[in-house]
Amino acid sequence: MTEAAQELASGKLLLDQPAAGVARLRISNPAKRGALDHEILDALAGSLGDLDAHCVLLTGDGPVFSAGYDIGNLDEASFAQRAEKLVAHPFHAAIEALDAYPYPTVAAVNGHAIGGGLELAVTCDLRIAARGVRMGMPPAKLGLVYGHTGLKRFVDVCGLAATNELFLLGRNVDTDRAERMGLVNWIAEKDDLEARSIEIAAELAANAPLSTSGNKRMLRELRSAPWPPTEDKERELVQLREACFETEDFREGVRAFAEKRPPRWKGR
Repeated sequence: MTEAAQELASGKLLLDQPAAGVARLRISNPAKRGALDHEILDALAGSLGDLDAHCVLLTGDGPVFSAGYDIGNLDEASFAQRAEKLVAHPFHAAIEALDAYPYPTVAAVNGHAIGGGLELAVTCDLRIAARGVRMGMPPAKLGLVYGHTGLKRFVDVCGLAATNELFLLGRNVDTDRAERMGLVNWIAEKDDLEARSIEIAAELAANAPLSTSGNKRMLRELRSAPWPPTEDKERELVQLREACFETEDFREGVRAFAEKRPPRWKGR
């Protein structure tokens, strides 16, 4: 089903549709090991705001997923100001757009994912990685104090002990270790990664859109809200759940299950 990819960010970000309801974004900056520059990050944030796909698949185009921020060309005179500007605005906007996407997101980690590249993958709801790739967070090797929102994201995904290992020790980990840490959900052989990731994304996109978006919103609220929730927040979450009982999709799902046929979702 894949059509010609749309080129964004001067061709450094590619957008196509490899399966029904799936939008695939490929970081295509192989000359810089998938490094994330302003143009890529702005295009990523902008494109996510325009998509209506029921699943987004994020991957790399080439041997590396992403080596993180493109800080290799910062000159000594303006290093601090330019480094802070890169990390603060466009990266934050891209991460927030990915985190806020209303439907499931999947990272297919085709090659090494380092620094900001790994945070992009961790921001996705699910991750599948090619066997043999390495993942790591190098702030301890660079003299960098990482942003609190990014650190919180890692704690949410893989827990405090694994986050301590990644950020304080600063070593890269292989896919087997990454799976045990909770950084990835599945490992695929390198030649199988594309097909497996598209299969997973297509399955997600075929699920009830009101359910996937509602459950994703519920999980986001549970991560960010204090526990136990306030009365107002609990009322909001209960209303979100109860609203599904009045939808056409819920009735269709029950009928399709009883009739042993694929459901036909309408998103209402």
